[in-house]
Amino acid sequence: MNISVLTPDNSIYTGEVQSVKVPGVSGAFTVLKRHMPIVSSLAQGKVTLSLEGGKQITFAIEKGFIEVTNDEISLLVQGVSDLQQP
Repeated sequence: MNISVLTPDNSIYTGEVQSVKVPGVSGAFTVLKRHMPIVSSLAQGKVTLSLEGGKQITFAIEKGFIEVTNDEISLLVQGVSDLQQP
C-alpha cells in the first residue's frame, strides 16, 4: 500500500507500508491491504506505520483525517509530535 502523511506545513512520510494503525474518533483501527474505501476523522493519539522488515514509524497527533481508496492512503494530520523513525 502507498501512503502520504501530510501536515499543514510539510510531508511527514510518503511511501510503502504494510499496515497503518490510527486513533479513530470511535476507537483505534488498523488499515491493511485491500481495506474497503473509507474516510474517517481521527482523534488525539498515536499513529503507527508498519514498514517492510518489521520497521515502524510512530508519532502522536492532535487530530486529523484518513482516506483509503484502492490501497492508496492519505493521512492529513495536525499537531504531530514524538516522531520516531527507524
